[in-house]
Amino acid sequence: MQQQQTNGRSPIQLTAILVLVGMIVAGVWIWKRLPTETQISLIDHAVPITAGAAAVGAVILLAIRNIRRRIARRRKRDRLLAAFRQETDRGRKLALSFELIECNDYRIDGLESVSPALRALWDYTLLHSPGDERHRVRGMAASHLGLLRDDSVLPLLLKALEDDHAYVRACAALGLGRLRALEARSKLEYLAKEDWDQTVRSRCREALDQLKYVSPQKS
Repeated sequence: MQQQQTNGRSPIQLTAILVLVGMIVAGVWIWKRLPTETQISLIDHAVPITAGAAAVGAVILLAIRNIRRRIARRRKRDRLLAAFRQETDRGRKLALSFELIECNDYRIDGLESVSPALRALWDYTLLHSPGDERHRVRGMAASHLGLLRDDSVLPLLLKALEDDHAYVRACAALGLGRLRALEARSKLEYLAKEDWDQTVRSRCREALDQLKYVSPQKS
């Protein structure tokens, strides 16, 4: 059967090859019979046109690829959003919340409908996940709370800056920077100099840099 399929394709392939060879031969034959001035003129005009067409084609292909990626990401976000709404187990719901915010490029835009649920879940995680083994979920909850643009999370994030684990303190600084919390400036300045962990100091400096662009009226 495979031999029959191969034989069935051969005439098509052979025809395509013959057509291509014929086009090349015809093109060479025509090119050689053109006056030198015409050849030079075609080269002078064809090269820029070809380069321009290639550039336009590349831009179009890139735009199409980006559109497809955005569509695919939006569909994934919608699936995660539906799963998050339906999930009742706290642990799985927390994992979905982290995946959902990551899929949404760490923005709350488009997730406003579940913002209260996210807030409640991350609040609970930050307050009720003590111990060194749970530091990663506490840290992620702290950093994501800053995305909600809700100043009422400020006390939680300030408290998280005092966590025993450096990862949580660093994430709390990240969350405060995302929140643009001017009220945290003095504490961030202190930790940027005095915290023993280099990552915490670095995150505090990044948060302070973000606060430079916040109007004082916010506080």
